[in-house]
Amino acid sequence: MFYMGDATFLLLIPVLILAFYAQSKVKGNYKKFLKVQSSVNMSGSEVAQTILSRNGLDHVKVVPVEGILTDHYDPRVNEVRLSKDVFYGTSISSVTIAAHECGHALQHASKYAPLLIRASILPVANLGSWLAFPMFIAGLLFSMTGLMDIGIILFAAALLFHLVTLPVEYNASQRAYEQLNDRIIIYPEEMKGAREVLNAAALTYVAATLMALVNLLRLIMLRNSRN
Repeated sequence: MFYMGDATFLLLIPVLILAFYAQSKVKGNYKKFLKVQSSVNMSGSEVAQTILSRNGLDHVKVVPVEGILTDHYDPRVNEVRLSKDVFYGTSISSVTIAAHECGHALQHASKYAPLLIRASILPVANLGSWLAFPMFIAGLLFSMTGLMDIGIILFAAALLFHLVTLPVEYNASQRAYEQLNDRIIIYPEEMKGAREVLNAAALTYVAATLMALVNLLRLIMLRNSRN
């Protein structure tokens, strides 16, 4: 969002730089370790099945999906969905990402509080992401502070979603580390690569949260400038 003479736009520059860096880092590390084969030679789907079975989650399905880095866990149907490079691949990237997504399944099974909170606020956060800026801009253009305030409240809900996502993702990565270390899925000397893959992914969530925070601050500053 940019307006002529809007000095608050400058606040976004360092966050945009961080976001671009995070995206390039996650893609770069993913591609780098996609070329490094795991010594145990297990595919991502085999790693996922192993982790789920050892934790009593045989009811959770592991299925392939289209796309690149489209991996996710769907708690509504108890499915770990892995992109085909991850599902069929035996690289460090493949087994690491598979373990991370299983981390979300373990969170769901243990009723991990931040995951439950994130799921409960998702509808409001989606609404906030969709409506916040249009309502704020309309209020700004027509000098209606009430609309601007509604836009700010809606965007605050979206920021809350980002804030709750941070512990969810970091905890899933920690669970992945524990699962990879607990049994020989990848060798100890290969854990450095696994950490690089997951740390780069975590940085993207940090960047997204900072972006949302800075945008909320901008909305508040622009609203106050109309008083």
